[in-house]
Amino acid sequence: MWESHKKGFKGYLKLERTLSQNSVDAYMSDVDKLASFISESEGQKAPERVTYKELQAFVKWIVSIGLAPYSQARIISGVKAFYKFLELDGMIEVNPTALLESPKIGRKLPDTLNNAEIEEMLGCIDRSKPEGERNRAIIETMYACGLRVSELVGLLISNLYLNEGFIRVIGKGNKERLIPIHDQAIDSIVNYLENVRVHQPQVEGERDVVFLNKRGKRLSRVMIFYIIRDLAVQAGIRKKISPHTLRHSFATELVENGADLRAVQEMLGHASITTTEIYTHLDRKFLKDTVLKHHPLYNGKFEK
Repeated sequence: MWESHKKGFKGYLKLERTLSQNSVDAYMSDVDKLASFISESEGQKAPERVTYKELQAFVKWIVSIGLAPYSQARIISGVKAFYKFLELDGMIEVNPTALLESPKIGRKLPDTLNNAEIEEMLGCIDRSKPEGERNRAIIETMYACGLRVSELVGLLISNLYLNEGFIRVIGKGNKERLIPIHDQAIDSIVNYLENVRVHQPQVEGERDVVFLNKRGKRLSRVMIFYIIRDLAVQAGIRKKISPHTLRHSFATELVENGADLRAVQEMLGHASITTTEIYTHLDRKFLKDTVLKHHPLYNGKFEK
């Protein structure tokens, strides 16, 4: 009963919503949790016969096992998407999740790195080693373009338009976008390609990939995490650092320096401006200082 519906849902997520494999896996995991709960509490009951009351019991259960509000909200979102699919496919007439509420969660403001911290990390790279030049180009590119880690590891040489100052990346849902790239990052990429990568083995099928490991294969997401984390430790940075930190830092710098939010949305590849708006709340001290500095009422009378 559940398996055939889940198979259809999986196809819907991949083909119609063009979600990444990671997103599809997350949605399917949410539905699996509901299926297991219904099986244990209600027996062999088809998904289209599940009631709002039973879904409420499921929500109470995920709360009772100690999941954080964010995790609860994500699971409920996955279940709602599943029933939306059943409704669109004509398997149900009334959607039992329509009134299902998610927990209210505050937006967690991500850690960011400033220019000085980025420079500290770059200064810790041993450029006498071939991977040093590669790692420098990785940091420069992620910080200059705000790339997701998946976009970085999938970056292709054929999608580099360095003479024009742009790179083309494939984002979520296989959506392409052009991103301006800074001269310093361009220099690092060119140096890596011309002086390091050209001497490396290149596995068939990976020849067009920009960043390779010693065996000539594209780097894994996990490897990027280790490279950035280790450099942060060497630089004495005590913040919780991940590849996504560089993306947050890119966006924060743009917003704090007056970039239009729609332009930032386009460069980050956010489907919704709501996602981008988190960067308007990142640095309250920055906002306060900006008001005190530029508002004619204060005119320098108050200390920052």
